[in-house]
This record gives sequence, structure tokens and C-alpha cells, in this order.
Amino acid sequence: MAKNITLAVDEEVLQRARVVAAKRRTSVSELVRGFLKGLTEAEVPVEKDEAREALLKLIDESPYRMGDWRPSRAETYSGHPRFDT
Repeated sequence: MAKNITLAVDEEVLQRARVVAAKRRTSVSELVRGFLKGLTEAEVPVEKDEAREALLKLIDESPYRMGDWRPSRAETYSGHPRFDT
């Protein structure tokens, strides 16, 4: 459920934001929502950072190795389906 917030901004900033919003065919509210969403998604939660560290530790401690084999450029860009798609 969306919540309303109240912001105080300078009149000049608001006017410029309205122009930007009009050029993008959106609203100032949508611009603010998008900004806040991008800002909060850019922050890495502590849990993800801890999970990343745990995975890196697991990789380092794993007895299994890939060896010297690496796919060639031709194999990589052959267009054949890959396991990660």
C-alpha cells in the first residue's frame, strides 16, 4: 500500500522538476518514487553482504577446482544454448 509523504522544496526546484516530469510524460511524484526506489536498491543489505562473504569463503575452501580448462572465444560466442540461460 502506497503512503503519502510531504516534502518541502524550493519553488525553483519544484518548477524544474515539473518541467522534467512533463518532458518524461510523468509526474513529479513518480520522479520522486523512482529516485527513492533507486536509492534504496543501491544500498546493499547486510544480509546480502554476509551471504556474499559466505559464498566466497566456500569457494576458497572447496577442494574442487576447474583446472586449466577455459572455454575458447569461439565456444563462448558460438550461439549454442548455454547452461546458464
